Parts: sequence; structure tokens; C-alpha cells
Amino acid sequence: MSGTSLESDRYWYDPQKGHGLAHDPLGSIIAPRPIGWISTHDGAGHRNLAPYSFFNLFNYRPPIIGFASLGSKDTLRNAEKTGEFVWNLVTRDLTERMNATSATVSSDTDEFHLAELTSAPSANIAAPRVAESPVNLECRLSQIVALRDASGGTLSTWLILGEVVGVHIAHRLLRKGLYDTAAAAPVLRGGGRTDYFQIQRDALFRMPQPD
Repeated sequence: MSGTSLESDRYWYDPQKGHGLAHDPLGSIIAPRPIGWISTHDGAGHRNLAPYSFFNLFNYRPPIIGFASLGSKDTLRNAEKTGEFVWNLVTRDLTERMNATSATVSSDTDEFHLAELTSAPSANIAAPRVAESPVNLECRLSQIVALRDASGGTLSTWLILGEVVGVHIAHRLLRKGLYDTAAAAPVLRGGGRTDYFQIQRDALFRMPQPD
């Protein structure tokens, strides 16, 4: 039963029966999350740009990143059709324009124009980059996985995975051969519909891994 406790200091619930809270806490617990700001094209001259809150890096060699689409959206269809997409880093100064690209608009709407962003060509693929973003990852589609629940039922959510085949980094973010995460002022997704976090230098701490 939602809201009962197995331990006196713990709130416990079964997700299938509801969380019993003002808002689903999972988006706030598993946070902050990198934003998958994904640009694609449909192969016929139409561009698309949209943010995804379920995004991450999943492999180093070859580098593979992925994002989840809740429902069949233009980004999913474009990636499946063309076999490519670009991830663009969201920084603090780009948050308002990133947010503008999350609007529900018709498939023929160009979010680059909607958010007053500049489209830049990629090196190894045809999908466009966001020129204002200081980091862009060109990707070739490797897998599209239809998610299932524990009982094997198919969900209307797809995990799109892509191999990174080109990396663009602003020179100002490279210092003595190291990428400076804080210098980019990246923004990450929090819980709810309005919460975001910004990475700042004073949040950094270091801890060596054990041998």
C-alpha cells in the first residue's frame, strides 16, 4: 500500500499502485540528468531539434550515447529513417532556447528557427549541429530498443542508441589537454516540469579510485 513504511524512517510505495505524493519522485531522485538536446533531419530537407531528459553515455570504445523517446516523436522517426543524429550540449546561456524547442509543434516546424538558433554542418553525417552549443557529438544510429516492462509487455517508449563518430569541442573548454566541465556551465534536468541544475566549479570534489 502506498505510503506505508517497512522501516520507521522510510516512505515506501509500489509504483504500480501509485506514489501517493504530490508529484512522482523518481525524476527528482534520479537527478540531475544530462539533457539530450538532439538534432535530426528527415532526409528531405526538414530539420528537427528537441530536448530529452532521459539521456546518457553508455560505452567508451566505441563511444555510445543514448536517449529515450516517450512516444513516437519526430526525433525517433528521423533517426530511424536517416540513421543519424547529433547531441548538443545545453549550457546556462542556452536554456531558454532549449526550452523553446520542447514546445509541441507540427512536424514541419523548424525548431532552429523557432528558437533562433544557427544550424551548422556536421563533418561525418548530414544531421545539423547547434552552432551556439560548445560541444556537439555526431552519431550514427546503432540500435533502437522498444522498452518492455517486467512482465514482457511492450511500452510506448524507445531507447535510441548511437555511436559517436565525430566530436566538436570549443577550444576554450580544453585546458592543458583536459576538458573543463565547469567552464561550459552545463545545465542538467531535475525533477518535475520546471527544475534544472547548473554545474559550477565549487561543486567539484575529487576522490581517487581504489587500486
